[in-house]
Amino acid sequence: MNQYINKPTPAFVAASWVALLAGAAAYCIGLFNADMLLNEKGYYLILILYGLFASVSLQKIIRDKLEGTHVTHIYYGLCWASVAICIFLLAIGLFNANLALSEKGFYIMAFLLSLFGAVSVQKNIRDMEYLRQHNKIDHLELTSSTLPENKEH
Repeated sequence: MNQYINKPTPAFVAASWVALLAGAAAYCIGLFNADMLLNEKGYYLILILYGLFASVSLQKIIRDKLEGTHVTHIYYGLCWASVAICIFLLAIGLFNANLALSEKGFYIMAFLLSLFGAVSVQKNIRDMEYLRQHNKIDHLELTSSTLPENKEH
């Protein structure tokens, strides 16, 4: 990989987790307290679960491409399509829902905050794992080059 990876700051890591947890919790609490039929609640729950998975998959596949890992065009397209489909289905569902405009806005914002948080958390985890692996390799190279040769007596 030709790019330099900075270690995510503790503040960014914390903000990413807060965004993910706050968005997902707000969305789920709002859904639990909503005056909807159970099948409607299930629809919105599946959308956030699918959206979180799709956004993490998209972040991973984009990062794979940047790192030079072979990525098939079909999977790359499916990841983009999945994120777009989730947002489109949420928009259609909320447009047709019998909810106040403020409630619709609440669900949209909580949904998007959750997706942003999931992408950020995934990025942080990947960056820290990359740095951990490379620091381990650098450490092994450093120690093997500085150790005296093992001579037999």
